[in-house]
Amino acid sequence: MRQPYYESILLIERLHRHFLEVLKTELDRLSIQDINNVQSLILYNIGEDEMTVGELTARGYYLGSNVSYNVKKMVENGYLGQERSPHDRRSVRVRLSDKGLDLRGKISSMFERQVNALDRAGFTGEELAHINETLHKLERFWSASIDYGGFQATTAA
Repeated sequence: MRQPYYESILLIERLHRHFLEVLKTELDRLSIQDINNVQSLILYNIGEDEMTVGELTARGYYLGSNVSYNVKKMVENGYLGQERSPHDRRSVRVRLSDKGLDLRGKISSMFERQVNALDRAGFTGEELAHINETLHKLERFWSASIDYGGFQATTAA
């Protein structure tokens, strides 16, 4: 069991890097050079929502310091708008600007092209659903490990 588990960990990390390369290639194809692949993924995940950097971090996609830096760069390059919360002046809410919404639409189009190509690549909806179910199960396992300070070894009675 140790080897398949370790292989899964490596594969998940490698797939994430490959996906970021896919995003970078798409940005290059579109001649977009003022945002990087990680920032474009953050932008995509913000979507039509308005949220704080803390809320982005709480979603579990990003590390706090990286989110702050990337949000700052996206504001500077016009992909995000920001404003202080009227209720808590320490809190800054961000949302996609028109430029950000335009890029999100282009990324959505890329996803649509990929979805259409999945069938030709031999993927079925059932296979993807099974992969997703397994990944969610692994996510719950890792979350429980964090929540309970790791799993204790058990002995059979």
